[in-house]
This record gives sequence, C-alpha cells and structure tokens, in this order.
Amino acid sequence: MKDSFRHKGLRKKLVDELKNKGIYNESVLKAINKVPRHLFMDSSFVDHSYIDKAFPIGCNQTISQPFTVAFQTQLLEIKKGHKVLEIGTGSGYQAAILCELGADVYTIERIKDLFRKTSSFLPSINYRPKKFIYGDGFDGYEKESPYDSIIVTAGAKEVPKNLLSQLKVGGKMIIPVGNDVQKMKLFIKSSEKDYTVNEYGDFQFVPMLRNRI
Repeated sequence: MKDSFRHKGLRKKLVDELKNKGIYNESVLKAINKVPRHLFMDSSFVDHSYIDKAFPIGCNQTISQPFTVAFQTQLLEIKKGHKVLEIGTGSGYQAAILCELGADVYTIERIKDLFRKTSSFLPSINYRPKKFIYGDGFDGYEKESPYDSIIVTAGAKEVPKNLLSQLKVGGKMIIPVGNDVQKMKLFIKSSEKDYTVNEYGDFQFVPMLRNRI
C-alpha cells in the first residue's frame, strides 16, 4: 500500500484536529503529519486510519489513539539524539513517531508475534529503532540505561521501580497508572533517589502484564 495524496490530506486534517485538542508541540505535530498511520493498521480498518481513535491490531492489543500518542510524546519534550526507552512496541506507530523526532529508540515488546511483525515492518518503511527487544517491559533494558525518556504504552497497576532506576537524572518517564482507567503520570528524576510527579487526567490503555514471555 502506498502513501497517497489522499492519505496525506487526511493526516493534515488529523493534525488540525489534534491542535484543536491542545497539542501544540510543532515537532510532534510534524511527526504525526509525516508518519503514514494507515500502514500500521489491519486492512479492515485502513479507511479509518486518520480518525482520532484506537483500533485493534491483533493479539488483544491496539494502536493507540493519535491524541494519546501526541500527548505522551509532547510531555516528554524529546530532542534529537535523546535516548528513549519504549515499553510496548505494539504496532510500532509510537516508535515511528519517536524515530521521526530523531530519538535513539529502544523498544520492548512482550508478545512474540507482534515483536516479529513490527521488528521486520518498521525498517521496511525506513524507521529504524536502535534496538528491538523481546522481553518483559517491567524489567526495562538496563544494558543501555540511563535514558533521557521512558514512555510506557500500556496501563500499569503500579509504577515499575526498575524503570525509574533506568532514568538519567533530569530524565522523564510518562506512564498511565491504574486498573480499568488510568491516570497519566509524568515522573521527572531530580536526583538518584528523588522524583517529582505530575498527573494529567484519565486515559484507557490495554493492561501492562508481566512475565508473559
């Protein structure tokens, strides 16, 4: 499937919608405008690719709502060259946005079928994270720590301490915390032992499950 003028026009409309919903970071908006979301979706949902909604991608997982992707990314204030750990590769759409921003992306997926599919698919459309990791997101990826940013794309019942320990001082972690409905929380590491926490409303994600590999 190609990225047609029609798709590009639909992305422009999506960007305008996200602006109206409060997304202001120009780099994030440019990334949303550039990444062809329709290529990440099941063929039965392609016609709905640029609607601001989440859609199934198989394996009981979803491709996140574009607003949610933009909102989490905007809060991290990612700069070119930042080292970013993503928990939950899923379709690869969030990883592509991070790559488009110039981040060095390390992305973890616990579902083997998704891991295999996405680690092959993303390079085929010229998005190349530094590393695809098949593993438990609760463990993070200590080998490459510390990270400038950590983004968690599944709802966690509790905040994984391993992830916080892998942030650099001054680094940020965005994570939805809760059961059926999660509170979006932004952790900023102020010292090796201290964090400030800000909360940004209610969201719904698929659950972050551990030891499922």
